[in-house]
Amino acid sequence: MSDPRLNRAISVAELAALVPNGAKAFVHGAAMTPVPLLDALAARTDVEGVTLYHLHTAGTDSFVAPAVAGRIRSVSFFAAGNVRKAIAEGRADYLPIFLADIPRLFLGGTIPLDVALVQVSPPDRHGLVSLGTSVDAALAAVMTAKKVFALVNPQVPRTHGAAAFPFSKIDAFAVVDRPLIAHEAGKEPTEVEGKIGQEIANLVVDGATLQMGIGAIPDAVLTRLGGKNDLGVHTEMFSDHLVPLLESGVVNNRRKNVYPGISITSFVNGTKKVFDYVDDNPMVQFHPCNHTNDTLMIRKNDNVVAINSAIEIDLTGQVCADSMGFSIYSGIGGQMDFIRGAALSKGGKPILALPSTAAKGTVSRIVPSLKPGAGVVTTRGHVHYVVTEYGTVNLVGKTLRERAEALIAIAHPDFRAELRRAVADVRHYSLA
Repeated sequence: MSDPRLNRAISVAELAALVPNGAKAFVHGAAMTPVPLLDALAARTDVEGVTLYHLHTAGTDSFVAPAVAGRIRSVSFFAAGNVRKAIAEGRADYLPIFLADIPRLFLGGTIPLDVALVQVSPPDRHGLVSLGTSVDAALAAVMTAKKVFALVNPQVPRTHGAAAFPFSKIDAFAVVDRPLIAHEAGKEPTEVEGKIGQEIANLVVDGATLQMGIGAIPDAVLTRLGGKNDLGVHTEMFSDHLVPLLESGVVNNRRKNVYPGISITSFVNGTKKVFDYVDDNPMVQFHPCNHTNDTLMIRKNDNVVAINSAIEIDLTGQVCADSMGFSIYSGIGGQMDFIRGAALSKGGKPILALPSTAAKGTVSRIVPSLKPGAGVVTTRGHVHYVVTEYGTVNLVGKTLRERAEALIAIAHPDFRAELRRAVADVRHYSLA
């Protein structure tokens, strides 16, 4: 701890003890989740009435464990695997909201924050620390919370854009030296995921601006774009598989109208590969998600290709992406922000991608009607392209009958007859 500015550091346990009972607190998320601080907070035997607001968190589930139920309450804006069971059992909550709107909850005072719990880089020569790989709603939380408590970690990348704030804004901190939480790449894409990836890659024209998430299908798309030229990136997040396209020059952001030459994101999630790439890289800028996901911003770039996923889609085009029936699985996230932004972009292509089946081929993801309790994340009025391993359809300008026919055509063959029978008695489909 050679930097004298860090001499006032306290222990993680002492930092957790400063969170007052009854506090409303924001928690930094994704790779930046302050795991030691959350674990120390959960270990307090005297903690009462603390509410934690957060997006996707990783690395621990101590703050939603049965032992802290009734004393610490998690509120997810986007539910990750570590909180799903607690939400299902009523020990935690899910708050549905567009990603673009989350910072305004804090900035507008809808959720007044007592504390922001974040992880940051050490201060630089200008007295600034960096929020590292997740700016998203964290900057708004830091700027509006009454107190800011931080883990100062030398392994946090110093990122460009709107990621920095004054070290003097931090009220108390502990110093840790630990790797960021890595999201390891999964297995190689399956044959189905590969076919979907190729279908989407075929829709990407030279000069397109990409928005993509994390997962096997976005990865399958990215690995099939090596022959494209002058691609751009304006997204809420990206991961490891984008790095080779950036390093090779396939992604150079040359044709973007907004932030030309610069890749724009709100957070990254992946391994040390992507963390190292964004560290002190002025060609990648991090901005709050109310900026990256602003449809007025997204639409200014031409040929925006927005790639998003779905759990199921009904034959009218209603898309469920955040729940399995009543069981919360993830969140609204940035799907609607980019579906609409891409739709308004000149030459834009909003894409929803999903395998045709689930549960090892026993369940169709294209259904006559969504399950009871299923959340409609993207409405039938917003849907454009839908892709499965059996092809691509564009629902724009199609009637209910035409939509049903188009979607049945890209459903798994084992379920097509069943889908046709299911709608045979619904007059407005009037299938041929």
